[in-house]
Amino acid sequence: MQLPAGKKVFFLSDFHLGAPNAAASRQRENKLIRFLNEIEHEAAVIFIVGDLFDFWYEYKYVVPKGYVRLLGKLADLTDKGIAIHFFVGNHDMWMKTYFQEELNIPVYFGPKWFEFSGKQLYIAHGDGLGPGDHGYKFLKKIFRNPLCQWAFGMLPPVIGMGLANFFSRKSREAVADHEKEFWGPDKEWLMIHSREVLQQQHADYFVYGHRHVPGIHALPNNSWYVNLGDWIIHFTYAVFDGSSMKLHKYEG
Repeated sequence: MQLPAGKKVFFLSDFHLGAPNAAASRQRENKLIRFLNEIEHEAAVIFIVGDLFDFWYEYKYVVPKGYVRLLGKLADLTDKGIAIHFFVGNHDMWMKTYFQEELNIPVYFGPKWFEFSGKQLYIAHGDGLGPGDHGYKFLKKIFRNPLCQWAFGMLPPVIGMGLANFFSRKSREAVADHEKEFWGPDKEWLMIHSREVLQQQHADYFVYGHRHVPGIHALPNNSWYVNLGDWIIHFTYAVFDGSSMKLHKYEG
């Protein structure tokens, strides 16, 4: 895609809406909607790179309560012709067809390649990529198993959602300290993964969420690692203008 003059691509991730409570989540949701209102005149494409929700499960006829303001805004944007792409994260991996059918937003369950104005972008939430984190990788296989998802769906929502929110909160607490610092290019799993990908195919930018540590770091062969941070503490996002990508902090 060649970006039209004056148009840009926006990247955001890790909102964890629903956590830690309804009041705090609503504040972040409203802030996100203000941001989307401000950028819609210049946005050609918007990428939501995972963990929009702290937990999400689509029953056959039911979706989680809440978030109607945000979902309405996303529908408004796609109705206006602004493309939105959604990557599932480790907290909302049980996404199914709701976003595609109701909001016209494609949903991706793994890394995807995109090209904008001649630049190659490799985009993924980032969970389970690279070395290490073997315990989570094992659990991810279980959680992504259709039988496991069916079994969860058999639970009454009041029980299933209660259990899911409890374990989601415990998961955030377990990794909280790891999300405060950049480990360095030789220890960051996603940077290691990016260098492995570069051995097979060039990307100008590797764009991830998941780590909650915003930053842009150089990789070999004029490639760049971009972590989008989060919308819990940092409120950071990336913008690609057709030639380069930069990180920004939303103060609105």
